[in-house]
Amino acid sequence: MKKLATIFAITVVSLSLLNVKVNAQNISKPQVNLQEQNTMSVLWFQKAGESKALYYQGYNIGKMRLDDILSKNIKKKGFKPAVILDIDETIVDSSPLYAWNIHTGKASPWEKWIEKAKAKALPGAVEFLKYADSKGVEIYYISNRKEAQKEETIRNLKQIGAPQVDAEHVLLQQPGERGKETRRQSVATTHKIVLLFGDNLGDFNGFDDLSVSGRILEVDRRRDEFGKKLIIFPNPMYGNWEEAIYNYSSSKSDAEKEKLRKESLEKFHP
Repeated sequence: MKKLATIFAITVVSLSLLNVKVNAQNISKPQVNLQEQNTMSVLWFQKAGESKALYYQGYNIGKMRLDDILSKNIKKKGFKPAVILDIDETIVDSSPLYAWNIHTGKASPWEKWIEKAKAKALPGAVEFLKYADSKGVEIYYISNRKEAQKEETIRNLKQIGAPQVDAEHVLLQQPGERGKETRRQSVATTHKIVLLFGDNLGDFNGFDDLSVSGRILEVDRRRDEFGKKLIIFPNPMYGNWEEAIYNYSSSKSDAEKEKLRKESLEKFHP
């Protein structure tokens, strides 16, 4: 009996020590929270004057380029000029959704956000759109929002005062479609696309599915197009730049994504 009691005591102590070890491991390896890591990106987008200045700068450049292009009388040469713009983080601000993600630690309720149709206009966007409209330029809104979300998208764009907002000019992603090139090419069959605006290199042709280094090399190769035909806006919150870090794999866990984020950093070695 005494021997059994001793064995029991040893077993209890062993299990207790194992439990302490497991708890210690859990403490040393906290659960990955990728939403929390986005705090500074969302704060910068919402609160930095530099962020707002870059939008004004981009749309001011857009006006100057439009004036220069139209001064060459392209209409008289038989061209119908058009501009193409992305929607989220180009015309409207969806950063409150990402702030919600940070506070809750949950993934984006993107559909619910779009259903609300209450995204606010970004600096300079509506002014540029009205300017282009006043010059007789056609405006196409090409977004990877889903076609099923067209009604809410049109309602939101009309609420901020964007012109030419209808089913013909709001071109959303069709089922099974990848990227935006098909829709851009559709516009190009009837118009001369003079300017494109976006917050993601995928808003321009030739950047889909490129690796991190491939995207950078393509930007360097086409450096003269930026500020001339392509206007890019800042978005540190999400985008293809992040997906490229994960090799466009949606199956990666949060822990794997965090590892890839840190491995991709170019570090100082004192």
